[in-house]
Amino acid sequence: MPQPRINVIIPAHNEASAIGLVLAEIPAGLVTEVIVVDNNSTDGTAAAARAAGATVLYEARPGYGYACLAGMAYAFAKPQSQQPNIVVFLDGDHSDYPEQLPELLAPLLSGTADMVIGSRALGVRERGSLLPQQRFGNWLASRLLRLRYGGTVTDLGPFRAILAPALLSLHMEDKTYGWTVEMQVKAARQGLRTVEVPVRYRKRIGTSKVSGTVRGTLGAGYKILWTIFRYW
Repeated sequence: MPQPRINVIIPAHNEASAIGLVLAEIPAGLVTEVIVVDNNSTDGTAAAARAAGATVLYEARPGYGYACLAGMAYAFAKPQSQQPNIVVFLDGDHSDYPEQLPELLAPLLSGTADMVIGSRALGVRERGSLLPQQRFGNWLASRLLRLRYGGTVTDLGPFRAILAPALLSLHMEDKTYGWTVEMQVKAARQGLRTVEVPVRYRKRIGTSKVSGTVRGTLGAGYKILWTIFRYW
C-alpha cells in the first residue's frame, strides 16, 4: 500500500482540559488530518483543539454517534484524491494512548485486517480507569458477540482503526451510545477481518458523561444490548 491518507476522528464534549494532551500525543507525521468534532461543548474544547492544530467541526446534537457521523461526513465529502484510506476513532478525554496508533495501523497496512479494535481487556489498565459497571458491560457485550458471531471479541474499546471502504460498507447509523457495538456487529455480519491489539488505558481527565452518571450508565447499557439484539 502506498503512503496511506489517515484521518483521525475525535468526538469531544467538554474536553478543554484534555484535548490538547490527546492531540500532542498523536505521532507526528503519521496522519493526514485530525478532525475534532466539538459535540455541543460549553467550555473551550473547540479553541483548545484548534490551537493544537486540529480541524474542528461543530455538531450541536449531543451524542457520540452524531459526532462520529459528522466527522465521517466531512472526511468523505472531500475530493476523491483527498479522502482517507484509513479512519481512526479516538476518545478526547486522554484515557487512550495515541502513541499506540502505529500498533493499531500495523494489521491494516500489512493487509491482514479490515478493522482493528484496541482492546483494553488485553492491555494494561490503570487502576480505576474502568469502573465496575464498564467492566461488566464490556464483558457481557463481548460474550454476546462471541456467542452470536464467534471470534475472540474482548472489548468494545473506542480506540479503533478501519479501512475506509470497510467503514463505508457498514452504513453506520447509531447516533448515541451504540456506535462502537454497531460497528463490530455489522463488521461480523459482513465477514470483515477484525483483529484486536492490546492497548493501555488510564483514568480519563474529568468526569465521564456516560459511566460517571447513573442515567448515562443505564442508557449506554440499554443501547448496547438493544443494538446487539437488533441485529441478532
